[in-house]
Amino acid sequence: MTTASDTTNKLKYFLPIGLLFFLLIPLIIRDEYILHVLIMILYFAYMASAWNIICGYVGQLSLGHSVFSGIGGYVSVLMFIHLGLTPWIGMLLGGLCAAVIGIIIGLPTFRLRGPYFALTTIAFAEILRIWFENTEEFLGIEIKGAMGLLVPLKGHAPGIFQFTDKQPYYYIILAMLITVMAIAYRMERSRLGFYLKAIRGDQDAAEALGIHPTRYTLTAMGLSAFLTGLGGSFYAQFFRYINPERNMGIDLSIDMALMGIVGGQGTVLGPVLGAFLLTPAGEISRAYFGGKLMGLHLIIYGIVLVLAVLFLPKGLIDPLRRVLFHRADRN
Repeated sequence: MTTASDTTNKLKYFLPIGLLFFLLIPLIIRDEYILHVLIMILYFAYMASAWNIICGYVGQLSLGHSVFSGIGGYVSVLMFIHLGLTPWIGMLLGGLCAAVIGIIIGLPTFRLRGPYFALTTIAFAEILRIWFENTEEFLGIEIKGAMGLLVPLKGHAPGIFQFTDKQPYYYIILAMLITVMAIAYRMERSRLGFYLKAIRGDQDAAEALGIHPTRYTLTAMGLSAFLTGLGGSFYAQFFRYINPERNMGIDLSIDMALMGIVGGQGTVLGPVLGAFLLTPAGEISRAYFGGKLMGLHLIIYGIVLVLAVLFLPKGLIDPLRRVLFHRADRN
């Protein structure tokens, strides 16, 4: 009988094939709209994977994660506009700022459990979003409130994260997704991952065994916020525009949570599966019905979520595992 570990080892042989497939897609597909949709799928897969580090492995449902995306994006854009700092460096600084804010938010909120934590994260995110929307200038720096900021166009300039076509953005977000999945994979098998799973299972029991819940959950929160901040910087540079509603609104938080939940929380591949299901549905509905049926994508999300909860409570990853392990056992 083949064990799960044997199946995992077999799956490693398929990873280069899958990677090669995604590397060749932009060379085969020339349609700009399709490539845009693929970029958004990878972007949301990345963001859901970053969200999954704190929510999937720790078990604390955050519905305010978009605030880290906004902070990362604003920091990188403002540094580029006012200091001329390349976004390649600005996005790292933006991620660090997001990590600091994440730890500050986590210090008081991780004492809460269940729905109280989720409601508190929404409150923090909405407070910061409203502040950004109503602030034209802060410490002499123009934020321009709800109007947002335009990224100055410099033409084809790879050194400052600007390209004339979409292919480079595709490869950048693909590399970011592979990185966050590798981080999650390594974390799963590290001491931190085992501690986080113990905290998720029973926090009181984990503390009785000598595990410091606050220390490790804050570590996961900082890492998740940092990665989310990088994603927000990518989004701002890709669209060359940032404002509070698009980059730190509650819609983005819900998107990340839904993709993680539908795909399968606490797994490496689950959030990616959720993004590959929900993002095309949202993009296509907005493209074809956006002018007539506003919010249709949210209805589609709701239907998918209800069906997933009813028939796939462990996410899309569960039937995939059953198929793989069943075939492995038969072999």
